[in-house]
Amino acid sequence: MAHLSDGFKDIFLAGIGAMAITGEKTKELVDQLIAKGEITVDQGRQINVELKHKAEEAVAAVRYDALETRMAAMTPEERAEFVAKAAEIAARADARAQTGAEVGDASAVEASDASVEDAQADSTKPCA
Repeated sequence: MAHLSDGFKDIFLAGIGAMAITGEKTKELVDQLIAKGEITVDQGRQINVELKHKAEEAVAAVRYDALETRMAAMTPEERAEFVAKAAEIAARADARAQTGAEVGDASAVEASDASVEDAQADSTKPCA
């Protein structure tokens, strides 16, 4: 099962890397076109935003495909354990977000962000 979680992690990181590279290359291309005067600065910004959005969608698709593949390889017991852990993490994040909304405290938002990072880290761990 450790091999499967390593594969999931690799796919996730490859998606993030692809998005980063796409963003960098897009910015370089837009800057070159602006320098040549072929497009205006506003058009370049709009193109850059659109391409970043498309790259983010592609990364999300890869992430969900990897998760689906990983869950398909799990036994029913492992899937049940995974669902229970995901529900626990989601409840914790919801509670922190609710507390932050009531108090209006920025630290609650940071705690919620940390719980999302915890969830992402937990999702790469093999289920026992």
